[in-house]
Amino acid sequence: MNTAKVIDKLNEILKHEWTGVAQYAQQAFLVTGPWRQVFAGLFNEGAEESFKHARTIGDKIVALGGVPTIERNKIQQSRELEEMLEQALAFERAAVEHYKQAIDLCEDDRALVVLLEDILLDEQQGVDNLEKLVRQTKAAAQSKKQARHAG
Repeated sequence: MNTAKVIDKLNEILKHEWTGVAQYAQQAFLVTGPWRQVFAGLFNEGAEESFKHARTIGDKIVALGGVPTIERNKIQQSRELEEMLEQALAFERAAVEHYKQAIDLCEDDRALVVLLEDILLDEQQGVDNLEKLVRQTKAAAQSKKQARHAG
């Protein structure tokens, strides 16, 4: 295993997770409407999960001899629920790819692979859940639009 490459990739992941903490928290602040409580809770859970992953990855970077990044990527913002869900889905899909790439870099460190696979499972479940929500939200919006045109 090339430890320097693994540390670089883990720092890329950490940067992504820091972004998730801020982006999901911002979405929880901005979501409005009758479903605010439900979706604010969903986005807050996303922020908490990103922070949990950030702690795990940061600790592993230090264990490997590296220094965890404090950087983050650009935050995606919107006031529209449908767009927020699309942003969250894109975020989770990117996380899945980051973790898959990291796993490929450390195949000979079985314990690290298992750690990353555990987080990958969380991320993939996030993708699956958000895909369902995005589909349902789009279908509801389409039905509402059709009802307006019919009436």
